[in-house]
Amino acid sequence: MQPLMALRAVLHVLRDRLTAEQAVHLGAQLPLLIRGLYYEGWRLAEKPAGERRPDEFAALVAAQMPPQFTRDALRVTKAVFNLLAKELDRGEVAKIIATLPIPLRSLWPTKAA
Repeated sequence: MQPLMALRAVLHVLRDRLTAEQAVHLGAQLPLLIRGLYYEGWRLAEKPAGERRPDEFAALVAAQMPPQFTRDALRVTKAVFNLLAKELDRGEVAKIIATLPIPLRSLWPTKAA
């Protein structure tokens, strides 16, 4: 259950950092079960969240994970991004990475960027 909670936390923070159009395109790439986690509780925002640094992103991920989860949120984020880069369409991943602030791009594996 903890891996799903970690996946959910990272996907929610990423989703909220994207424009609505980008978020929907990413959601369309996800398997049905994961798509449900991704869209859970989503409220369409006028503009993406404003965090620009990896530590800010990781702090938001940590805030969404259960308190008993003992993993480092930055490592969890990188692991989820590595999984997304392996499993999703490369073009879609490249578009997502290109829209992120440069410091956040470093969270993705280099081969994805």
